Amino acid sequence: MDIRKTLLVTLLYGALLAGCTTSTVAPEKKHDKTRQLAADAYFTNPIADGADPWVIKKDGFYYSCGSSRGGIYVSKSDRLTNLGERVIAWRPPATGWNQSNIWAPEIHFMNGHWYIYYAAAKQPGSPFIHQRSGVLESVSEDPFGPYEDKGLLYTGDNIQDPASVKWAIDLSPFRMNGQLYAVWSGWEENADTDKTKQHLYIARMSNPYTISSNRVKISSPTEEWETGGELDLNEGPELLRKKEKAFIIYSCRESWLKEYRLAQLTLADTTLNPLEPTNWKKSGPVFQSTDQVFGVGHCSFTKSPDNTEDWIYYHSKKSTTPGWQREIRLQRFTWHKDGSPDFGKPLSSGVPLKLPSGERVAELMTR
Repeated sequence: MDIRKTLLVTLLYGALLAGCTTSTVAPEKKHDKTRQLAADAYFTNPIADGADPWVIKKDGFYYSCGSSRGGIYVSKSDRLTNLGERVIAWRPPATGWNQSNIWAPEIHFMNGHWYIYYAAAKQPGSPFIHQRSGVLESVSEDPFGPYEDKGLLYTGDNIQDPASVKWAIDLSPFRMNGQLYAVWSGWEENADTDKTKQHLYIARMSNPYTISSNRVKISSPTEEWETGGELDLNEGPELLRKKEKAFIIYSCRESWLKEYRLAQLTLADTTLNPLEPTNWKKSGPVFQSTDQVFGVGHCSFTKSPDNTEDWIYYHSKKSTTPGWQREIRLQRFTWHKDGSPDFGKPLSSGVPLKLPSGERVAELMTR
């Protein structure tokens, strides 16, 4: 009797165990897809190799551009975390002021055309003393071109004398109160050394390919946190707006060192004249290196696919070794109570970050 009871209990336990195994394995397979969907809802930095990242959102798509393989590429994507195939849209001429050293292009859409603003030089390599700023205009509404070279932009102090154009890089246009402006990084005077201090300048534009006023200096590297290294510089200015306020977020310290960082000029009210230097108030640094992310700078800004979140698109150095080996990163930012941007700290490589709100929702739902 005891043996039969023992056998019965053993058989019942085995059946119960088998049932448990069956009931847990099936849901495990069923949840594989759910787990994959959850994993796909995140991304990690860096998102690409490259430097001086630029992105603009138009009609639900993100357009990016950069310099690569001796030309300027454009990409298009409905995803902010994967900006799509880089297609060469323009190559420089064999001769002329813009044949070499293509730097930091930006693509903008105005008046039914795409415009690419960039810096270039008449001679290759260093010293980088010939950099000037120019603009390309698309023949049609196709961002991939072809493009017409609209020539050099005037970035000097005597607009009546086109030959007096000054060294200029990182030019970016913006519109405020119906007026188009250009802001850029430049030298006070042309020089025979690229170890020359860089300042921020602004001027009016009469159309997307014409600067129509002399430049006005609005920032110089004077603060303790933007000086003290091999070269004092202000560069990479980009406009950012929040209600009645406007900000120019720019890079300072040396671009090839881990100390490269972001700073900020604030225009307290967009009704103020942006050509008046005293209307801009400087603060910083507003975004800088950590012990794991180095040399953060040269950024641009955009919205999430559903327009509910703000994102900063920036580059960092791959190591602390001096040089220009860099990678592109993406990070959400918020706003302080006073209306100024709160960029937080650069998040380390490999840290899972939630996808921008609205990204790939349709794709995830239909898998």
